[in-house]
Amino acid sequence: MIFQAPQTISNELKRIAIGIQYDGSSFSGWQSQVTHRTVQDHIESAITHFIGGFEEQTVRLTAAGRTDSGVHALGQVAHFDTVVERPDWSWVRGLNNFLPSSISIQWAKQVPLEFDARFSAFERSYVYFLLTSPVKISLLHQKAGYHMLPPSQTLKLDEMRKASQYLIGEHDFSCFRSSECQSKTPIKTIYQLDIVDEGPKVFLFLRANAFLHHMVRNIVGSLLHVGIGKQTAEWFSELLLNKDRAFAAPTFSADGLYLANVGYPSHFGIPSPSFEHSAIPAAYLHQAFPQAKQGVEI
Repeated sequence: MIFQAPQTISNELKRIAIGIQYDGSSFSGWQSQVTHRTVQDHIESAITHFIGGFEEQTVRLTAAGRTDSGVHALGQVAHFDTVVERPDWSWVRGLNNFLPSSISIQWAKQVPLEFDARFSAFERSYVYFLLTSPVKISLLHQKAGYHMLPPSQTLKLDEMRKASQYLIGEHDFSCFRSSECQSKTPIKTIYQLDIVDEGPKVFLFLRANAFLHHMVRNIVGSLLHVGIGKQTAEWFSELLLNKDRAFAAPTFSADGLYLANVGYPSHFGIPSPSFEHSAIPAAYLHQAFPQAKQGVEI
């Protein structure tokens, strides 16, 4: 049975923020496209169906980050404007009834009109799940990026960690920037890049004020070059100095990339994402991103 709750219409425009989780494996990314299946398309359709045609114009979502094809999200945040009045939990239950199982709304709340899911954010956190083993693990298909290593070989994790420290701080990240990137500047600030090893599983936790298009996947690809001995840790210093994408490693798979959290000023009261049910151990996520408990002052 489709959940329906009482709703009223007012002349006052309201802004609703929603927290979203999705398995990006079967979608062509977040952003709406004419001929492709995207997360944004599905949620906008769900909103339209749920409010029952009360809007005169199509509802449009604005998201914190436009994740690429195959990229997952634990804590995506988006907003939309509406004149329909519903309780917060009604939005959650109602929208989920019209969404595929690979997309779920975790929370919803009315926010001030000055809140913007994209421009109000002051930081974003990603995690990359890298699997290195002699054979693929079928149950982690499209949930982790995979690199084959012979049984006797392991990654040089200490060198990878040493290389990662060159990226901390404010830098020109042109060497890790996609040619399709639309950012006004390649200068970003990385606050954190931690690498956690669990046997054949490696988790990379990154937190920055913002990321360039393909930046995380390009960093992972270059760190892997260091991990398998193709390059030294000091190579990362050269990459930053060269400011040229051609010198870095190829873009790595989207399969293991997760948008984990988006940070907002505390006065907006944006709820925390749920880290409890994913391919990445929740304990690692909570330890890496304690600031994901929203309400951090800036």
